Amino acid sequence: MNDIEKGKTTAIVAYITIIGSIVAIFMNQEENKSEFASFHIRQALGISLTYFLLGYFIGYFDSWMVSSAFWLFIFILWIYGFVGCLSGDKRTVPLVGEFYQKLFKNL
Repeated sequence: MNDIEKGKTTAIVAYITIIGSIVAIFMNQEENKSEFASFHIRQALGISLTYFLLGYFIGYFDSWMVSSAFWLFIFILWIYGFVGCLSGDKRTVPLVGEFYQKLFKNL
């Protein structure tokens, strides 16, 4: 079984909120570690943490335009990563994907 098929379920779980990312980390332990799953865990965890960290500060703007732009940005990143996961691609999300890969390289 190739690496994509082996890690696809774990990668999909990673995109289901931050809890899914944490569960996926445990699913992708040493004995059945998949590089495909690890790649998508790093992407999904980065998107989730960006959502929480930036969302906290965006909330203080009290402007629906700023908030809407932020939600749209996060949603597009999530869709891009999730569709890549479903199609078996290892594409980094735009703008921040390479940063996530470097930041979480130990996962």
